[in-house]
Amino acid sequence: MIETATDYKSLYEESVQLHEEYVKKFDQEIITLRHEIANLKRLIFGSKSESFIPQDTRSTQLSLDMQAEAVATCSVIKAQKIEYTRQQLEIKKNHPGRTQLPEHLERWEIIIEPPQLTGGCKKIGEEITEELEYEPGKLFVNRYVRPKYVMADNSEIIIAPMMDRPLPKAIAGPGLLAQIIIDKYVDHLPLYRQEQRFKREGVNIPYSTISDWIKNGCVLLDPLGESLKKMVISSDYLHADETPLKVLDKNKKGTTHRGFYWVYHNSIDNLVWFDYREGRGREGPNEVLKDFKGYLQTDGYNVYDIFKENKDITVLHCMAHARRKFFEAKENNAAVAEYALEQIGLLYAIERKAKEQQLTAGEIFELRQAEALPILESLGKWMKETYIKSLPKSTIGKALGYSIERWQQLMMYASDGKLNIDNNPVENSIRPVAIGRKNYLFAGSHEAAERSAMLYSFLGTCKLNSINPFIWLQDVLRRISNHPINKIEELLPQNWKTLA
Repeated sequence: MIETATDYKSLYEESVQLHEEYVKKFDQEIITLRHEIANLKRLIFGSKSESFIPQDTRSTQLSLDMQAEAVATCSVIKAQKIEYTRQQLEIKKNHPGRTQLPEHLERWEIIIEPPQLTGGCKKIGEEITEELEYEPGKLFVNRYVRPKYVMADNSEIIIAPMMDRPLPKAIAGPGLLAQIIIDKYVDHLPLYRQEQRFKREGVNIPYSTISDWIKNGCVLLDPLGESLKKMVISSDYLHADETPLKVLDKNKKGTTHRGFYWVYHNSIDNLVWFDYREGRGREGPNEVLKDFKGYLQTDGYNVYDIFKENKDITVLHCMAHARRKFFEAKENNAAVAEYALEQIGLLYAIERKAKEQQLTAGEIFELRQAEALPILESLGKWMKETYIKSLPKSTIGKALGYSIERWQQLMMYASDGKLNIDNNPVENSIRPVAIGRKNYLFAGSHEAAERSAMLYSFLGTCKLNSINPFIWLQDVLRRISNHPINKIEELLPQNWKTLA
């Protein structure tokens, strides 16, 4: 019971305070929801690029200078100026207009004589016009004919042994089997569409048969997959990332299971390995990396935090992910976000300079120590000072908090010239999976997902080493059944050589 004016005043002040807290809370929720809606609109309708050009930096010279009043509550710290000019590569023009066709293409000559009689004329030259033409791939049949002979005394029948084939009991040759795999896992053509294409050629190959061919082909390739896995994990520098995949599961009627490809990329030796797991827990990387020693670069997913306690593993994080947080926070606090993006842009300018000048690892280390390290130290200090003045749950607060929590791991790349500034190498290897699952939607089983992981590993490594995946796979399928198991690594894409 309220009896005095003091009680009324106290109650009123408490009510006002609660009202202000609720208003502040709802204002923050509105800001967050507006940010989420803006991001969704950008994902659906806008450009996917995260490139950033500072509003006040339009010249060819990048600068760390920034006016204090342009950064709202940010304190400006001492910065340096970096000059960077991208080298222009000379492009030799072989033809003033139309692109010349590659010399390796087969040419069919079509001679077109003039309609007039040319008897007694002297040829003074010729005009050549080249046309690029195409014939759809054709199915054909290899007929292996083995004559049978009987000895003169009828004591023995002689016949040549059948040559080795990848799938002796199937009608598919190595070229057809290789093309089916390439069509699905490189060109993202689901098997049912391949079945329809065969029907247009007058050949009926059921979906189940095509699926069995891939399954049995993968049995042949299993030892090669294990060899690639060992070679990838034996590296002392790995990128790691994961991506989801829908999988049919007989225990889940009416829905699909959400499995994951865990991808390990060796950017020094150009190798990649996909490991399928039914979940996104730490069990997968714990098992795979139990004997790993060296640098492990990740996107900051907390499952990898356990490796920070391992004295044999040095964890570093991805600058591209930190940059993305600020890119998404531009609508929340443009001044702070754009300043962070400008500084990170300078770090990437240094990386481009190193790449274009084709610097060695030692030279890259020296360049980063001289130019990148001062920016990293300055930016880290600025983030801490700015975070204190920001709302922790705001988009810009979360962006700052994300980087501050991981700043030592984000700076780690500057300590060794062989390390990358970001995790983009492994993300580039994942892109074919993202495109593929939009076409074939799901894997037919957990076992099929494991087979797909192995094939993505082979074909991804082919791409990293600029190897034609069809030629490699066709040749390997021909040879692998007779290849010595203790020399199986010779057939891996990076070691592979065709037979003379």
